[in-house]
Order: sequence, then C-alpha cells, then structure tokens
Amino acid sequence: MDILFYGFIVFLFAAIILGIEGVYLWWVNTHGASAQRIARRLQLMSGHQGKNAERISILKLRRFGRHELTERLLQRARFAHRIDRLLVQAGMGWSVEHFLVCSGAVAAVAGYLVLQWPMPVLVRVALVLLCAFVPLLLVRRARLRRLARIEEQLPDAADFIARALRAGHSFSNVLQIVGNELPEPLSGEFRIAREEINYGVPLGEALHNMASRIPLTDLRYLVIAILIQRETGGNLAEILGNIGHIIRGRLRLAAQVRVLSAEGRMSAWILGLLPFAVGAMLVLVNPTYIMVLWTDPVGVKLLWTALVMIIVGVIWLKRMIRIRI
Repeated sequence: MDILFYGFIVFLFAAIILGIEGVYLWWVNTHGASAQRIARRLQLMSGHQGKNAERISILKLRRFGRHELTERLLQRARFAHRIDRLLVQAGMGWSVEHFLVCSGAVAAVAGYLVLQWPMPVLVRVALVLLCAFVPLLLVRRARLRRLARIEEQLPDAADFIARALRAGHSFSNVLQIVGNELPEPLSGEFRIAREEINYGVPLGEALHNMASRIPLTDLRYLVIAILIQRETGGNLAEILGNIGHIIRGRLRLAAQVRVLSAEGRMSAWILGLLPFAVGAMLVLVNPTYIMVLWTDPVGVKLLWTALVMIIVGVIWLKRMIRIRI
C-alpha cells in the first residue's frame, strides 16, 4: 500500500512538471518574442500589415550588456539609453554594463578608503557618490573633446564636399571620399552614414542619425542645407562653401572669447577647489584640529553654510564666464 501511494505521488509530481513545461513551451511558441518576430516578418512579406505593425530595422542595434538578462533590464531603463547615447557621442567602445560596473567599482574602492578615516556619515556618503560619478565625468570630458575636434574639422569638411561636388562627383560618392580622406573622428561618422545608405537607409535618415550622434549646431545646419537642396534644388557647392565660411568665423570669434575669459575660468577653478584642497591637507596633517568642524554642532552649521556659499559662488562664476556664440 505504501509503495503504491509513493508511486502515485511520484507520477503525480512528474505529471505536474510535464504539464507546466508543456504550457510554457506552448506559450513561447505562440506568444514569445521569436514567434511574434516571425509573424511580423510574414505579414511584411505578404504585404498585409496589421494596426500594430512595426518597422523592422536593418541596422545593427547596440547591446547594453553581454548577458541576456542584463540586456533586457537595461533596454527598459531610460537612463541606460542616455548613457549609451553619451558613450556613442564620446566615441568610446564601452557598453552600458561596462560603464555601470566601472562606476560601481570606483564607488566600492572609495567607500573602503573613506571608512579608514574618521569622518561624519554625510561626508562619507558625499565622497562615495562623488567618486561614483568620476567615470561619468571622464566620459563627458571625452565627449566634449571629441565634439570640439569635430567642430574644428567641419569647415574643412564643408569645403571638401563643395570641391568634390564641383568636380562632378555624386553626393553618395562624396560621402565615401570624405570618409576616406578626412582625419578622424569626423571621417568615421561619414563612413557610418555611407554604410547606412548602402544598407538601404534613406539619405535623410542617415544624415539625421549622424546629427544625433554629433549634437553640434553647425553640423545640423550642414545637414539641413543638404536636405533642403535635395528637395528644392540649387547650387549645393556654393551653399556648403558659405556654411564653411560662417563656421570658420564663428570658431575664430569663439577662440577670441576663450582667450579673453581664460583668467576668469582659472580664477573659478582655483576658488572652487581651494577650500576642498585645504580641507584635505588638514585632514592628512592634523585630523584632530579639523574634526571640530563635524563633531561640534556649531562646526556642522559652519560646514553647511560654507558648502552652500561655495556652490552659489561656483554657479555665479560659471554663469559669468560662459558666453554663448
């Protein structure tokens, strides 16, 4: 009797497991991602698109992570798309997962080092968060440098395209010539646009993609001029020559403004970093002397007041020396 009972339990357990697996396989084969993708392709091939028909992209999509679970989670997060856009604009080959791992590692090392020094909890948390943002600051710095190099190359690119068009080359061939002849990083962006056009992407969409990868106003003017000329006609070579002349004049004026505001920018850096440098030096030289600032209530109030004044001063100096052209 006991053997029959235990055998019944085992077979009942196996039947339940097989039933769950059968339901799962049926759901995946009928409603899964691969099944829906195949159904959409069949609809497109048959010429009957439903109300929710999507456009299938022929471009290679950037992966946010090496593992499928991480990829799905990051694809759903908005901040991951912003980080990926920032990495693309910086010209870095990192993935979002790699960037987040580096930020976490830097924060962990900073947390371990901060625990070795007698500091208040708020100061420790602020230092750890500040160190966690170091990779982001480095990526933003690389992005600014890359965009600055591209901006310097834009007048030469406009003149090069204008000369190639006057020589009788088609615009598609001009993109290929520019991608091969101009230096990096601008040539790489033109090569990407040329490859997208070869894969069947419309010219306007390929140029808009390049403008989204390079968020520069001058490049947008260049793209808009090309698209308008293709719709309305006109001398594109002359238009690009004028745009190159305007960009050169603006860059010349921006360089003069940077020279005149160099003293103010240096003063802002010194005044902004001097309190933190003096505080760090006192912590290393005589910790007991400066510990009064976060052990005594009056010292804590002074710290918060000084921090607010420093932030206000830095923002004020930044607004004074930032001149838009």
